[in-house]
Amino acid sequence: MLSVVIQAGGASSRMGRDKALIPFLGQPLINRVLQRVAPFGDEILVTTNRPEDYGFLGLPLYGDLIPERGALGGLFTALSVAGHPLVAVVACDMPFVHPDLLRLARDRLVEQELDAVIPETEEGMEPFHAVYRRGACLAAVKTALDAGKWRLISWLDDVKVATISPAEVKRYDPLQLAFFNVNSPEDLQRAERLAKDLENLI
Repeated sequence: MLSVVIQAGGASSRMGRDKALIPFLGQPLINRVLQRVAPFGDEILVTTNRPEDYGFLGLPLYGDLIPERGALGGLFTALSVAGHPLVAVVACDMPFVHPDLLRLARDRLVEQELDAVIPETEEGMEPFHAVYRRGACLAAVKTALDAGKWRLISWLDDVKVATISPAEVKRYDPLQLAFFNVNSPEDLQRAERLAKDLENLI
């Protein structure tokens, strides 16, 4: 059984407003992410510090359990509130989040008895498009937070982790859009153009 947690707790400073709620092809961006990941999860949760803005989703909403601890604190919240032993964590600003990559991560985690499977690009890991084993990872993240660490990947040495290589990611995602983040109005315009182009190809 697997939980999917959509992280909607970022500051959205470059966008100037809540990224998850900006219109994307006529619907809030988080709705697009939700539609892409919903078939993959046995439960869907959202982490946000503005639950009053997300009631329209009809989903369980959770604020940061440890405030002001950035992305690592957000991951701690996601792992804490998930109801199932496996947890997929995705960012709210990834309009091309890739369910097949999440399935690959889940299957590898189970088959190889790992604690985390995280895709990797030439720029580094993508922890907010990854699958975690709740028990082991929650304990390791809490230890990192208690030690005053801030880096999102600062705890990975304490668990059994594998990456999905850039070459393997490209086989599943040849256009390399899965980790495209909408961080600015320019990113939003580009993402909408790409989404329209992809729809026209189908």
